[in-house]
Amino acid sequence: MRVFTWALALACVAGAVLALTESESPLRLFLTPLFLLVVPGAAVTGLLRDRDPLAALSVGAMASLVVNVLLATAMLSFNAWSPRAGVATIAVLSGFIYVLRLLYRGSGSMQTEQGTVSR
Repeated sequence: MRVFTWALALACVAGAVLALTESESPLRLFLTPLFLLVVPGAAVTGLLRDRDPLAALSVGAMASLVVNVLLATAMLSFNAWSPRAGVATIAVLSGFIYVLRLLYRGSGSMQTEQGTVSR
C-alpha cells in the first residue's frame, strides 16, 4: 500500500510540474488531471482521518470535485482562464489544507465527543 501511495504522489507531482512548465509531453494529458482530482481530495481526507474510512474517502472525492468545479467556474466567470494558474491554485489550496491538518493533529490533545479536551 505504501508503494502505491508514493507512486501516486510522484505521478501527481509530475503532473503539476508538466502543467506548470507547459510541457508538450503526452503524459501531461493523464498526469495533470490526476493531480487536479487526487490532491485536494487527499488533503481533505487527511483532515477526516479519525472518521469512518469510507465516509472520509467519499467526502474527499466530493470535495475534490467541488473545488475543481468552483475554481473553473470562477476562472471562466472572470475571463481569467489559465491552466497554469488553476494548477497553482489547487496546489496552494491543498497545501493550506495540509498545514491545517498538521496544526490540528499537532496540538497533542484529543477532542472527546462533548468537545472537552482530554490528555
